[in-house]
Amino acid sequence: MNIIEKLEKQERLNYEDAIKLYDLDLFTLAEYANKIRTDKHGKKTYFNINRHINPTNVCKDVCQFCAYSASRKNPDQWTMTHDEILEIVKNSSKNDIKEVHIVSAHNPHTGLQWYMDVFRKIKENFPAIHVKALTAAEIHFLSTEYNLSYQEIIDMMIKHGVDSMPGGGAEIFDEKVRKKICGGKVTSEQWLEIHRLWHTAGKKSNATMLFGHVEDRNHRIDHMIRLRDLQDITGGFNAFIPLVYQTENNYLKVKEPLTGQEILKTYAIARILLDNIPNIKAYWATSTVKLALIAQEYGANDVDGTIEKESIQSAAGATSANGIAQLEFVDLIKNSGFIPVERDSIYNEIKTW
Repeated sequence: MNIIEKLEKQERLNYEDAIKLYDLDLFTLAEYANKIRTDKHGKKTYFNINRHINPTNVCKDVCQFCAYSASRKNPDQWTMTHDEILEIVKNSSKNDIKEVHIVSAHNPHTGLQWYMDVFRKIKENFPAIHVKALTAAEIHFLSTEYNLSYQEIIDMMIKHGVDSMPGGGAEIFDEKVRKKICGGKVTSEQWLEIHRLWHTAGKKSNATMLFGHVEDRNHRIDHMIRLRDLQDITGGFNAFIPLVYQTENNYLKVKEPLTGQEILKTYAIARILLDNIPNIKAYWATSTVKLALIAQEYGANDVDGTIEKESIQSAAGATSANGIAQLEFVDLIKNSGFIPVERDSIYNEIKTW
């Protein structure tokens, strides 16, 4: 049976099948990805009202792709106080945010309790706000730094008010690529194990893939299939987020960013291949707003959120530093021919515009 026949029957694709998807033309991929998207979500495009907070840029690790860390090129180091973080949440709560998304560097000086106390304080002061915090890479760092198991860190997170985990730190699972771009960071197997434990605790998380740097197409396929395998076991991933690599201010020296066609192909392939992950998010902070909206025709059904303030992707050249206003989001989605649906962090629908 050839690949088109399998697509027509919506059969689950293996690695060899999935590699062939990249050989198909963009519009053929769009046709099959959009059918799956429409079957699952109709014309709905999800977004949330959220605030990103990056509390520190001091980092123990040296990842070649990172422009955010202050330990190398950026001499402007910062670590927020709890009062500063709480003031940000207070101000953002006036904008009716539903989620605070806390991700930062691997700072060896702040301390494990520093993280846990800030989660607790946010939850005590703003109990209705969903706390999404600590990537698997951060959990691995804290586990190593404080000689605690992943399970112990996860138990602490839940106790102190963390509601869900972001998908960062996955990068590309192939270990040869990881050695080049983020050697010494959490391994692929460790990343998957941390998310497995989180899901086993009854919690949800997202999954990401950083692409467009030194990886090949086969590395992307391998990455997605490993996520699919874990999802078969736990069912804990809310969404898959292909993150488009930002080329500025880092050590990889990737001269040419991916073409829009290659990015859209990857979104479409993700929707076709990840039959058990309900949502594909085109995170506008890495893809640009325009491409994220176009991606809604190629299998994606989410554009992330208002963000308000973003430091990690914008440090590498993305135009996401100041977020997007809620009503602008709504208009952009409507003008693209889709139905804007505000959601919460675990995809309960709040309002259809």
